[in-house]
Order: sequence, then structure tokens, then C-alpha cells
Amino acid sequence: MTAPQPSGPDTHGVAVDAYTAAQAAQDAAVGHETRTFKLWRGADGKGDFQDFTTETNDGMVVLDAIHQIQAEQCNDLAVRWNCKAGKCGSCSAEINGKPKLMCMTRLDELPANEPVTVEPMRAFPHVRDLVTDVSWNFRVKPRIQKFTPRPPDAPDGTWRIQQADVERVQEFRKCIECFLCQDVCHVLRDHHKHEEFIGPRFLVYAAALEMHPLDVAERTTALKDDFGIGYCNITKCCTKVCPEHITITDNAIIPLKERVVDEHFDPLRALVRLVRGPKRK
Repeated sequence: MTAPQPSGPDTHGVAVDAYTAAQAAQDAAVGHETRTFKLWRGADGKGDFQDFTTETNDGMVVLDAIHQIQAEQCNDLAVRWNCKAGKCGSCSAEINGKPKLMCMTRLDELPANEPVTVEPMRAFPHVRDLVTDVSWNFRVKPRIQKFTPRPPDAPDGTWRIQQADVERVQEFRKCIECFLCQDVCHVLRDHHKHEEFIGPRFLVYAAALEMHPLDVAERTTALKDDFGIGYCNITKCCTKVCPEHITITDNAIIPLKERVVDEHFDPLRALVRLVRGPKRK
């Protein structure tokens, strides 16, 4: 037998009010709230922001909210992502005007009373919605002189190196190629010097090779003439956005600049080269 249900407008109204209050209390307990997201929609560099409102809860990151909007309200929203663990570098975007990984940006780190703005990176060609074409970066990398080790110096055909020299370059290996440092760099972002400047990501790559204790290749001439290291005015903006906390400016770019200056602008070295004449091959 079915239990009798409350009847009459007053009883029904009380029940509804009680349920609403209970649901609100439950939502507050688990951190539910409704937030607005302004997402860039469009293709090939053209478009505008579109507002979406969705329910969020404690622990969500921006990528969670994007997926929720994509599933419930906007199935054709284009967004690039892969690991959702801050290790693939795929979900790079500009969140509230700052280059960030969507999967590593917690909603509770952003102002709760303001819309969350998400737009594609500005330093690369826009494809669609939140997706940009970063293929230029993969054309830059092969231009840098490859790792060239010196001959083995041990009887067993191996090398002997200092642990401190090994540790120096380990920091640079943490790069996940999210290209946030490329996006924030004003030389690429504002001045579009892609043909003249390789950007902080590949200055880090060059530093990893130049500072390797076994490498003997000469890259300072290319850094000066082909890769535009002189364009960098060490604002440290690339260091600030790196999700792997690589000290890009102080540990990679400045030492490379010093090597370029020592090799090509030191008057004493220039005098020695003049006296000795051209190197014999």
C-alpha cells in the first residue's frame, strides 16, 4: 500500500521549500556553486567570447569545467587535451589573460565573483575555438645542432664526468613542451619574430646541449645570427609561466647570452683570433 501523500497548496509549498533548503545546504556542504565561463568561439583567427554557465564543485580544474560545458551545452567546442595530469602540455590556453595549463588551474585559485575567461594562445595561428597550430615549434627544433659528444676518455669506451656537471642540465629535461613560455614571450606574441627568434623553449633546449658535459658542438654563432638570442631582454615572463618551474631566464638564457658575448664580442678573444688566423679544419 502506498503511503498517503501530503495534499493542499500549503503542505505542498512547505515540502518544496524544505526540499530546496535541504538541497541548498547539501550543495554548500560539498562546495557546489554556479560559475560563468567566457569561452572563445570561432575559427582561423576570427570569433568572439561566448558565455556559458555551469555548476562547479570543490577540486575542479578549468579543464573539468570545459569538458562539462562541452558535454552538456556545446558539443562542437574544440579543445586540445590529453593526459589531464600536467605532463603532456596539450591543454595550454590563456586563462583570465595569463598562459596556463587548463588541467593544472584550479577554479578555487581564480576570483569566485568574476567570469573565468578562456581563450587560445596568441603567439600561434588560431585553428578553432581554443585550439592553435603549434607546428612551427616542431620545425624549429631540427635547426639546432644536435648533440655531439667528444671521444670517449676511458679505456672501456665510456666517459668520465663530474656529477655536478650532470645535474646542471637535468632541470632543462623537465620541459613538457606546453609552449606557454613561447606564448608569453613578447618577441613572438607581440612582434611575431617567428622567422628570426626561436623563443625561450628552444633556448632551453640549446642550453641543455651547450652545457652538457660531453657535448663539443659550437652553437653560439647560430644563436647570435640565426636564432635571435639578442631579441630576448630577460623580462623573466617565460620563467613565471613555466608549469615545471624551470628557471628559464637565469639558468638557460643568461648563460647562453654570456657564451655568445664571450665568443663573439670579447675584444681580447678577437685579438687572439686575429693573431692566430682562421681555424684549420
